[in-house]
Amino acid sequence: MSQLRGLRGRFTLLAVVLTAATSIVLLTLAWMLVRDAAAGVPQLPPGTTVRVNGSKVDAAVLTAQLQEQAQDNVIVAGVIAFGCVVLAAGILAWALTSRVLRPLAEISATARRLSAESLDERIGPIRPRDELAQLAETIDDMLDRLANAFDAQRRFVANASHELRTPLTVIRTELDVTLSDPDADEAEYRRMAEVVRAAVQRAEHLVGALLLLARTDAAGLAAREPVDLAAVVRDAWDATRPEAEERGLRVEMNIEPAPTMGDPALLERVAGNLLENAVRHNVDGGWLSVSTAADAASAQLTVRSSGRMIDPETVHELFEPFHRGTERVGKSGAGLGLSIVRAAVEAHSGTVRAEPVVGGGLAVTVTVPST
Repeated sequence: MSQLRGLRGRFTLLAVVLTAATSIVLLTLAWMLVRDAAAGVPQLPPGTTVRVNGSKVDAAVLTAQLQEQAQDNVIVAGVIAFGCVVLAAGILAWALTSRVLRPLAEISATARRLSAESLDERIGPIRPRDELAQLAETIDDMLDRLANAFDAQRRFVANASHELRTPLTVIRTELDVTLSDPDADEAEYRRMAEVVRAAVQRAEHLVGALLLLARTDAAGLAAREPVDLAAVVRDAWDATRPEAEERGLRVEMNIEPAPTMGDPALLERVAGNLLENAVRHNVDGGWLSVSTAADAASAQLTVRSSGRMIDPETVHELFEPFHRGTERVGKSGAGLGLSIVRAAVEAHSGTVRAEPVVGGGLAVTVTVPST
């Protein structure tokens, strides 16, 4: 508020100074005009007398007196007008700037009150509709984006904590139960070790996925070189094929050259995550279709698969962290597959689109620039 009062004072002082300078110039011009007008009065012959109030006065003396009196009158009237105009300008400038800067004071007060716990506050509409109103709308829009980002961060941290707590709880429970059993034999300890190892692997996989997601979101591309999506898909399929064969999936591959520029590791992770999701969220004996294509401007990768029915209204939620199919979490994976896909594709200035398949399943299409 003190800054706004200082700003209001500076505006008022500026208005007063400009008004005073303009008034002085006008007063000077008026004085010169009167002087020149009096000097232009026709001169009577020397020795001529003029009767004024019954008295005879030399005409030359009378002319000089009239000129001096006119100039004095201009100065007196001008000084009075100067004071009135400057005072009026100061009062008007103070009042107008107070009204104009009042919305700015509201904006400043709202911004000062904001914190991570009070991002629901908004400046709201401001009248009149001027530049300050546009500034308020811009700040409100920014606050909406910040609030959404904080909410997403809170959900992410809560879900990550929950996911990490699960394997840690399993490890602690197994250790407590086994160590509290005085009759535990070697077989029991081996069983405990297998459970603990599986829980550690799950935690390790989750931490790795979180680090990859954080690196992709924050750092962008670590490398940029020619990559063929067809080759990336083949490498990713070699790792996924055993699981697909185990589930008896019918696989159709339409792989064509699809050159692009980007980070090979990230693009391989994109293809790997899409194939893993298509296999793990499929149904036994289902089908899987993978295709790549390219044109002059972009390269595309499309993975279609059978699976459970998906509500079209909730497809966008699949790209949220820790969301699996129709549930937030599932029995396998970290729930970060499509989140990593989206982050990696956006790092390549590309787009990713998902849509349900008629009869159940999901189709995901990734498009990245060719260059």
